[in-house]
Amino acid sequence: MKADNRRPLRLLVTGGGTGGHTYPALTAVGAVREQAAALGLDLDVLWVGTASGLEARISAEQGIPFRAIKAGKLRRSPNMRELATNLADMFRIPVGVLQAFGVAARYRPDVVLSTGGYVCVPLGLAARALRRPLVMHEQITSLGLANRILSRFATRVALTHPSSIEHLPASARGRAVVTGNPVRPHLLHGDAASARRHFGLSPELPLIYVTGGAQGSRQINTMVEAILPSLLTRAQVLHQCGPDWIAQLTQTAAGLPAESRRRYRPVPYVGDELADVFAAADVVISRSGAGTIAELTAVGKPSVLIPLVPSAGDEQRQNARYLVESGAARALLENGPHADRLLAELDVLLGDPAARAHMAAAARSLGRVDAAHTLAKVILDEARVTGRG
Repeated sequence: MKADNRRPLRLLVTGGGTGGHTYPALTAVGAVREQAAALGLDLDVLWVGTASGLEARISAEQGIPFRAIKAGKLRRSPNMRELATNLADMFRIPVGVLQAFGVAARYRPDVVLSTGGYVCVPLGLAARALRRPLVMHEQITSLGLANRILSRFATRVALTHPSSIEHLPASARGRAVVTGNPVRPHLLHGDAASARRHFGLSPELPLIYVTGGAQGSRQINTMVEAILPSLLTRAQVLHQCGPDWIAQLTQTAAGLPAESRRRYRPVPYVGDELADVFAAADVVISRSGAGTIAELTAVGKPSVLIPLVPSAGDEQRQNARYLVESGAARALLENGPHADRLLAELDVLLGDPAARAHMAAAARSLGRVDAAHTLAKVILDEARVTGRG
């Protein structure tokens, strides 16, 4: 691929709503920028999403130009409460398609990257109408509804798991490539000592890191709270509980015996310190969304997974089962697991450092640390397919 300096390479990105769609897109943008620079190309990026989605905030924080469009989400089995929302969204869809076509026609991208979420469909349709290459990336094992639609005309279909190929329409399988799920590169270079200093943790005790996502998880928070008196006799816990839970869990910490209190650190959110926390953690308790699984396997961490049930297509339980069967995690796969089950799983791991090491190695063997690089190469290859008019 020769460098072409007539103008910057134009990448239109669409996807978001949640971190599972947004962060892979952001990581891919960084990798494309790096690879484009190595080829002597400047990169111009425009992100298109919804004004209320996470992508609007993330793109602003990263200095990426953003355009908001209307987007409607069709719920395939709406309950009575959602029926009115479904009807309203049906009217938003044609508006969003027209807006998407206008944005894409003015921007004239060399390539479009779609990472999922219902906002992607209008941009995918616009890319097809304007005959612009479309690279679709799927983070989960099965395909979401938006990606099932886009896979029929995407020029390349990038997948996280090889098993996803069987979920594609037969006509799309020849355009599929397994890239893995991009993981933020700084997560791979954490400093355990820095995390211990920042959070006041001891290097002498096993560290359990608990997370239920940015907002926390009621289920995980209540389970961990219930087992703290026993758990803190043999480990220390850094608990990312979410802003709505910090007051309650800080009060819980205050009521613990002095020695246990020193071993428990509830925090509302873990931001830039996450890489260091992963480096320091001996065991992670978490959900099993696609982004979480990609991170845990990339950094090679033993985990006890508590899937969100129900989730779309029971995806989180499928993810957790995949890691368990690979020896990379333990999991509570039943509906409504009891806190004692979580304690029993943790007891096994805390009492057996060799088992933790084996699980870490198994997790690492599943990780795709080169996923962002591989996806970026696919995007750049597709940007050259139709030329750069």
